[in-house]
Amino acid sequence: MTGSIIEGMSQAIDALASGSSVSISGGQRGRELFTPTAQQIDASRLSDFARFLERTRGLRFGDYSALQRWSITELRSFWQAIAEYFDVRFRAPASAVLEPDRMPGAHWFSGAKLNYAEHALRADPQRVALLVANEQGEVLPVSYAELALRVARCQHGLRRLGVGKGDRVVGYLPNSIEAVIALLACAGLGAIWSSCPPEFGVVSVLDRFVQIRPKVLIGVDAYTHGGKAYARRDELKQIHAGLPADTKLVIVRPATALPPAASSFDELLASQGQGAQEVSFEAVDFEHPLWILYSSGTTGKPKAIVQGHGGILLEHLKVLALHHDIGPNDCFFWYSTTGWMMWNYLVSGLLLGAKIVLYDGSPTHPDLGALWRLAERTQITHFGASAPYFMACRERRVQLRVVAPGLRIRALGSTGAPLPPEGFEWAFNELGPTVPLASVSGGTDVCSAIVLGCPWLPVRAGELQCSALGADVCAFTPDGNPVVGSMGELVIRSPMPSMPLFFWGDEDGSRYRASYFENYPGVWRHGDWMLQFADGAAVILGRSDATLNRGGVRMGTSEFYRVVEELPEVADSLVVDLAREAGRSELWLFVVPRAGSFDGVEQRIRAALKSALSPRHVPDVICEITGVPYTLSGKKLELPVKRILEGAPVESTVNLGTLRNPEALLDLVRRARARHTT
Repeated sequence: MTGSIIEGMSQAIDALASGSSVSISGGQRGRELFTPTAQQIDASRLSDFARFLERTRGLRFGDYSALQRWSITELRSFWQAIAEYFDVRFRAPASAVLEPDRMPGAHWFSGAKLNYAEHALRADPQRVALLVANEQGEVLPVSYAELALRVARCQHGLRRLGVGKGDRVVGYLPNSIEAVIALLACAGLGAIWSSCPPEFGVVSVLDRFVQIRPKVLIGVDAYTHGGKAYARRDELKQIHAGLPADTKLVIVRPATALPPAASSFDELLASQGQGAQEVSFEAVDFEHPLWILYSSGTTGKPKAIVQGHGGILLEHLKVLALHHDIGPNDCFFWYSTTGWMMWNYLVSGLLLGAKIVLYDGSPTHPDLGALWRLAERTQITHFGASAPYFMACRERRVQLRVVAPGLRIRALGSTGAPLPPEGFEWAFNELGPTVPLASVSGGTDVCSAIVLGCPWLPVRAGELQCSALGADVCAFTPDGNPVVGSMGELVIRSPMPSMPLFFWGDEDGSRYRASYFENYPGVWRHGDWMLQFADGAAVILGRSDATLNRGGVRMGTSEFYRVVEELPEVADSLVVDLAREAGRSELWLFVVPRAGSFDGVEQRIRAALKSALSPRHVPDVICEITGVPYTLSGKKLELPVKRILEGAPVESTVNLGTLRNPEALLDLVRRARARHTT
């Protein structure tokens, strides 16, 4: 591919190699695919928020850039305005919005008390809250009133099991109604929720749950995916046995007889006594733990990331309403498992009174049209999925007008990996020029998107439209200077409310500080390469810990993949830059051929990379493989592959239970080692 962004990056590489700076602008930007109309802008929730600021504070902003700049220079005023605009119900007022204004160590809304679940269940009780769907085509609507009643009964059952404020409850669950009920029940009680999907292996689950010593494990002993039933009774038994001896076991829809001392989820909800009809909303501190998420765990014990009631509440109200433009009349869907932060993001659609769609199943069963048919049937207005899913639809030439002609989607979202320009082009060709596509990037660490979409701005192929309100995002050079128009390290220069409270078990905070603040004191290092344009738009260029450093020129891996995977002979690829003796490095490219012979493909790959990137980014070795190893959340396994091929043992480098296709990793390593010895 020789698209505009690639051409711009090639020029940037040449300039960097010669020691010059470079600005990428004008004709080198991605092709503009969508421009909001005046009517769309005026009807957006962001415009309503701007009118609120003018009405209540006398503030007027000529464009998004001015509004975003105010939101990061006046942090306290901005987040106070968010709380007021969304009518956040404080049970006790805050003594200060932010104190002190530094990282790490910032504290938000000191003294304030509230509850996340109270806001998630405050919509009109008769409105539909959930549309619960599965592979069999069943769609069950659940009203806010029905959901609240089940949450109340779940709370009553959890109390009987000894769960109270601060206790941990964990779920080994698919994307099901039971997971949502349990999360909200815990939040209402002031207990702390955490979850993993049932496709996770026993070791992976225990690596996460053992750290936090849960009081209750809620799990399934079977699940269905891709049209196949998977027994999980033995795995559930091993997980329970690996947790503290007093951990209670609750099984959702047990496929077999209950083991001794276990109870069913139906039994948990069967309470009819006093206190089982009304939801409890414990007034907790703004920074009281809400849930625990985990880093990927592919290269060691996953970090147990603790996030708070108030920070998540304000952040998700802001990002879902003002950036995704979701409101009470919308139907919100993002394909996810309970082990990815996008599931928590999806559940927070309830904060806005929207309908959310839970899909328990494979996105490709019986074919790639499954999610689009679901969107048509449930009238989804905001449809989100991973970048690899959109690219797979493009590759297979999915025609949405044929697959789901009755779609009512008014906004798309993509995350999980950078979406190449070709993915944007496919979406706009299929849905037309009036449906914006927001490619968003953020992550588990903040449980949100920080570079994302905006209803006021145009959409350009391959680009993320802007930095989020309240997020002081920029690119840094290695010596800590902001850079525009060149690749840099993505950083956040001021606190955000949804940043982790702490890592569970990290008593002195050393692991927390090392994870985010070791490189740039007082500045959050996010771990991505980013190219930021002068107008605030950006391109994410891959993980900075998987950098390709060729002759002193650094490049993120996503630009590499855009060139290689555009070739019709290539189905997938993975690239790593391996350190060798005497400061030398080798660039290895692993390629999954689409079909037929691999003869001649190497030459075409080398020519394409030389032309689109630079001669120094032509691989030293190109190795054919059967599949690229991916994490369960759909990320290519770049850093672990690099470490293994540099000599680290597989078993101590990667937890195979965290991989979607562990056999692909083992095959890659075998082929690479055979190639290295020849």
